[in-house]
Amino acid sequence: MAKPEKKLRCAIYTRKSTDEGLDKDFNSLDAQREACAAYVLSQQHEGWSLLPAPYDDGGHSGGTLERPALQQLLEDVRLGKIDVVVVYKIDRLTRSLADFAKIVDVLDEAEASFVSVTQAFSTTSSMGRLTLNVLLSFAQFEREVGAERIRDKVAASKAKGMWMGGSVPLVYKAVDRKLVIILEEAETVREIMRRYLEAASIKALVEELGKEGVVSKRHVSKRGRVSGGLPIKRGALKHLLSNPLYVGEVRHKDKVYPGLHEAIVERQIFDAVQAKLKERTSHGSSAGPKRRLALLAGMIFDERGRPMSPTHQKTWATIHLLCVKHE
Repeated sequence: MAKPEKKLRCAIYTRKSTDEGLDKDFNSLDAQREACAAYVLSQQHEGWSLLPAPYDDGGHSGGTLERPALQQLLEDVRLGKIDVVVVYKIDRLTRSLADFAKIVDVLDEAEASFVSVTQAFSTTSSMGRLTLNVLLSFAQFEREVGAERIRDKVAASKAKGMWMGGSVPLVYKAVDRKLVIILEEAETVREIMRRYLEAASIKALVEELGKEGVVSKRHVSKRGRVSGGLPIKRGALKHLLSNPLYVGEVRHKDKVYPGLHEAIVERQIFDAVQAKLKERTSHGSSAGPKRRLALLAGMIFDERGRPMSPTHQKTWATIHLLCVKHE
């Protein structure tokens, strides 16, 4: 009597880097799953059976393991619920060689394996692992080259004065990747610039603006998330005062280029504001001690586009001196 084949429970994992097109009746994830299901069916004589639970990560990059469906998949592998992980292509699982090594460790510990349908490779043999490592090296190289290409494109576009996205500052709105002036906001920024030249400090101006109800720009994301529209803080005000967009320029890292958008602040006023900011940063207030230099002030923002302000805490230590008297 022939010994029955061991049943291998197979789970299909699918991934797409963007969420574009996922609302269609038949999308990229469906195509991947259909191809993987057909492959599992072709191995039915080997005891393969498909698990019904879907593991789909739509809109998640392959450069990180922080994906909900992948984390659930790995957890089910650890619990012994899965024998074979099936993917359409190896880069659907990960594009990082280091992350792939972590995934293989989880599979090995659970005595599970991994199969790529279109590349016909498996982690069940040493040659298969070697080939997979080579493929992942190229996948990681492709991802890094793509990132470099995007950075170069952004740098070249900003050198031509183009707006390349991000949080649109007060005064402007983005229309077809171009900055268009909002007249009522433009007068607010001009007034803030003029008042700073007369103010005792940024802190004093922040307090005045807060009392008058002046708020930061309100943003609504494509997903409906609202940010901004709050009283202007010190870091946000300093960023506004030093933003070259208001004189028709575009900044990229430490360089500034002529922009394609219209300026709303006179060059003479803007330069005077920069001179005062530099003086206050370098020398601090004449009425008090020298201020700590916060190099990243007005440059770092949280996930909702709000500027982050520097802070510090003093810790006082008591130093005990041991005096030894020599006779």
